[in-house]
Amino acid sequence: MSWIQLKFDYKNPDADSLSDFLMQLGALAVTFLDAEDKPILEPKPGETPLWEHLIVLALFDANTETTVMDKVLSNSEYSQSLGQNYQWEIIRDQDWERSWMDSFKPMQFGKRVWIVPSWHESPNPDAVNIMLDPGLAFGTGTHPTTSLCLQWLDAAKLEGKTVIDYGCGSGILTLAALLLGADKVYAVDIDPQAIDATRENLKRNGISEDKLILGLPDQVELPQADLLLANILAEPLRQLSESIANSVKSGGNLVLSGLLNEQAAELSEIYQQWFAMDAVTSEGDWSRLSGIKS
Repeated sequence: MSWIQLKFDYKNPDADSLSDFLMQLGALAVTFLDAEDKPILEPKPGETPLWEHLIVLALFDANTETTVMDKVLSNSEYSQSLGQNYQWEIIRDQDWERSWMDSFKPMQFGKRVWIVPSWHESPNPDAVNIMLDPGLAFGTGTHPTTSLCLQWLDAAKLEGKTVIDYGCGSGILTLAALLLGADKVYAVDIDPQAIDATRENLKRNGISEDKLILGLPDQVELPQADLLLANILAEPLRQLSESIANSVKSGGNLVLSGLLNEQAAELSEIYQQWFAMDAVTSEGDWSRLSGIKS
């Protein structure tokens, strides 16, 4: 059995009406995926949150006339949003519920670190392999802010080091630090779902909690660490700058991400009060700051 899949990027936030429109056209199922690996934190009761930038997959019967559908789409209210970036694909003999998995492949960061979805074999069994599946709430490495942090960790020497993961999300940076040899990791996040996600991903990777202190900020007493990672947002990095600086020991390292390129210079200047800051490292529209505590 086969189907035809319509696939396109979509940035209009009115996803519900888009889904209704596609179902009216005969779609058998509509799936929304995160196009940028941006986190969605704890939703309010009754909310079904979605990302700002989506990948839309709509499944149609194999007998669907795509040329007719093209005309319908071009004359619809969604024609401007669709533009020319959509494509039709034949989906043969596969479970629709799993077809989206093909969008997620193992990813390498630096020389040693790989993020591997659970349905894939690692391309390098001897590498530092982190088993992590895409999900609703927290990052999986595809977003530049996470990628920049993983690249920094890959090049670091963490053996025997104490690390703070400030805003741990899925726990991806915590997992990387532990697998790269960190002696102790303190992982905190303001969202209880992040704590659960980090603990679950720890189990999935067969890592014990012996070297991990995990919890909400008011549950964990942070030490002065050899390394503090904070992949959050510019505003909390401004507001928490003194507290973050005080959590790094003299000679220790700081890594900050979650910053747009235009925010990097200001944040670097703030943290120069306590750190010898490196040159800004960028990937796409996003930047990473790093430095050594004076």
